[in-house]
Amino acid sequence: MRAPGLVLWLSLFALPDAVGADVVVFPAPTAPARTLVVYSSLDSPLARPLIDAFHQRYPDVSVRYEDLLTQDIAARVARESDAGQPTADVVFSSAMDLTVKLANDGYAREVLVPGAARWPDWAAWRGMVFALTFEPAVIVYHRPSFPDGAPDTRAELMDWLATAPQGAIGTYDIARSAVGFLFLMRDREHFADLWPFVRAMGRAGVRIFPTSQAVIDGVNSGALKLGYNVLGSYAADQAARLPDLGLALPQDYVVIVSRVALVPKAAANPDLGEAFLAFLMSREGQTVLAERLRLPAISLEVAGKESAAAMQQALGPRLRPVPVSPGLLAYLDGASRARVLAEWTAALTGAP
Repeated sequence: MRAPGLVLWLSLFALPDAVGADVVVFPAPTAPARTLVVYSSLDSPLARPLIDAFHQRYPDVSVRYEDLLTQDIAARVARESDAGQPTADVVFSSAMDLTVKLANDGYAREVLVPGAARWPDWAAWRGMVFALTFEPAVIVYHRPSFPDGAPDTRAELMDWLATAPQGAIGTYDIARSAVGFLFLMRDREHFADLWPFVRAMGRAGVRIFPTSQAVIDGVNSGALKLGYNVLGSYAADQAARLPDLGLALPQDYVVIVSRVALVPKAAANPDLGEAFLAFLMSREGQTVLAERLRLPAISLEVAGKESAAAMQQALGPRLRPVPVSPGLLAYLDGASRARVLAEWTAALTGAP
């Protein structure tokens, strides 16, 4: 049997222990340890700086980090809760609509965290769901193809599309991308000429992709000249490193989406879930998100270009954040979604 001192020493130097394909355990730096269970859509390697910083505050807490698809997070929390089983202590998801639905359906608990009082009104709902990042939809472009700068309003994009080479523009396939569908729905609310714009993309031979990264790769290589409605948190770091990849915030309006978090009602350790949520909303946690993960911070206490404060200074009322509210549930309505997809397909193909 190992001596307690040796066990403690080993834990200080242990790497995360892979428990399964999508599960990583980050051991507590000190003992005895409790275990915080996180269901998250953020890739586990990217989460490491967050966990390391959390361990500075809570060295006696191990973290079981389960990296799941957003649909699987929502379904699992509901299934485990309905079965009377414990579920995650905290959920951290990029699916705003599915996470709000969990809370609306009674699967979240109201929490009291120190940062809540200074959080923007649009970024929290009923003390249960909190937006944690401030991620814009951006335009990415092939710098050599735009020596004088790329179009950065939707009107300018429509003018460019009239003479653009076939297949020069790329965007999300909204039938396969949840965030792409969300961006289109927000465009539908803020852009009166959305469908003429989509028809112009169709005439220009738009290429559609399931991920931001596919659009970014196409633009960087020059296979695409421009990408529309790309998630800025994926593009910003690459644009800083890749000389041929440019990035522009639309100057007419910018849609902002957020990763959101909640503490499930059936959490085994709700106090640990609240502690992790409080850390994510703290100045320290928001700084780690912005500086280490390149996910723009929502807190106005965090300065620097990777922050809501910087974007608000640059664009002010032109920012259009997606509110954390039951209004998001409309995007999950099957009949409404089918109508939008049909209209999208008709516009792209030029059907009447």
